[in-house]
Amino acid sequence: MMRVRAANVLNIAGGLVVIGWPFAVWLALSYPHLHILLPLLALCFVLRLAALRGKTGALSRVAQALAAMGIILTLASVWLREARLLLWYPLVVNSVMLALFGGSLFSRMPLIERLARWREGELSPAAVRYTRRVTQVWCGFFIINGAVSLWTCLHGNLHIWTLWNGMLSYMLMGTLFAGEWLVRQRLKRHHE
Repeated sequence: MMRVRAANVLNIAGGLVVIGWPFAVWLALSYPHLHILLPLLALCFVLRLAALRGKTGALSRVAQALAAMGIILTLASVWLREARLLLWYPLVVNSVMLALFGGSLFSRMPLIERLARWREGELSPAAVRYTRRVTQVWCGFFIINGAVSLWTCLHGNLHIWTLWNGMLSYMLMGTLFAGEWLVRQRLKRHHE
């Protein structure tokens, strides 16, 4: 029971790190006396990595790699005294996700199809084509989101970086999730 509770706490902490990252970076860069946040961010990524320990599968390995990259970027920022390195984390996330989703398009089964089969079991040929298309749409999202994230890093305006990476990109991602779910429900009804 205690192990389950600890795992839940670690999962919640990991989720808060992902959501709160842009705002913590904004605070650390905007207010130099808050650079103490950097070691705390590294600790949060260590906790995220600990929560993922022992989990298998492509998505778990990606989450572990992203937590490790968060640790590396945060510790490099502390060691080099260059907190602006933290701005590159969203670009790393988009690049890794693009590689995962895009790479799966060249495999026997794209990532979204694997997830759909895990939840639904056997899929019709139409559903297989749909999952491939959804995987392609997510690749397009990661390309566009990564390009805008890169632009915000290079532009140098911390407020624009925080607005995009801390709010707008999450809103677009949520809209894409919701839109895809609505389309999927409609297609399911049509094919049943």
